[in-house]
Amino acid sequence: MYFFIPLLASAEDIEVTLYADANYPPYSFTEAGELKGIYANIIKRAVSRMKGYKVTLVGVPWKRGLRLIESGKGFAIYPPYFHVEKRPYIWPYSLPILDERVMVICREDIFFRMMRLNWVEDYYGLVIGVNSGFHLGGDAFWQAAEEDKITVSEAKGNRENLLQLGLKRIDCYLNDRISILWELKKLKLSGEYDEGGKHARLIEGVTVSIEQGFLGFTNRDEGRFAYKEDFKKQFDIIIYDMRRSGEMQKIINDFLR
Repeated sequence: MYFFIPLLASAEDIEVTLYADANYPPYSFTEAGELKGIYANIIKRAVSRMKGYKVTLVGVPWKRGLRLIESGKGFAIYPPYFHVEKRPYIWPYSLPILDERVMVICREDIFFRMMRLNWVEDYYGLVIGVNSGFHLGGDAFWQAAEEDKITVSEAKGNRENLLQLGLKRIDCYLNDRISILWELKKLKLSGEYDEGGKHARLIEGVTVSIEQGFLGFTNRDEGRFAYKEDFKKQFDIIIYDMRRSGEMQKIINDFLR
């Protein structure tokens, strides 16, 4: 899916493609062929103020987008978290764009015998759903999965994981809080999630971490994107100003209304 930034481009403007996660609502997603989301609204505003670039935003499945960056064919992608060791092909990162609170949401019955306040030990023995291609939860979580203390179940996105959770095929779902609650609200309004009826009642569990989303650039391009440093510098200055002025928070609030 494509979004063309409406700039008065000159012949000298450099054409740049930024890849976006096409299935991460409410932050970044496609709907009726249009790229939408909180990140999309922020980045559209930011790049419209940059000089010397004609920018196109393209929504792709997350794993495909990461492969484009890893191969050096893609210039940049949003919104990866800061995982330098796990994704050494992404460097540099922009200034942080948004802060996202990662939590687990679980079936009500999971808390009948214990409060489960400690991540990750209190969740041993459970099946935890995650979005395919995402690496949330911290090192202790993935170490527990390797040691079979926790079972990790991957699904395409929020909708699929929440429906799996409601049908008791997984015990908890790990992701950003706003993203989870936004999708759950949509499912309830559409009648797809019958909480307390066909589907289980859900309760928020522990906060796992505070993550930040970035614009991440490839370091596998072998110099093909010679403008990378200038692009990042301009982008960072604008993002900093949007955060400082309160403009970014207004974009978030307007989207979630």
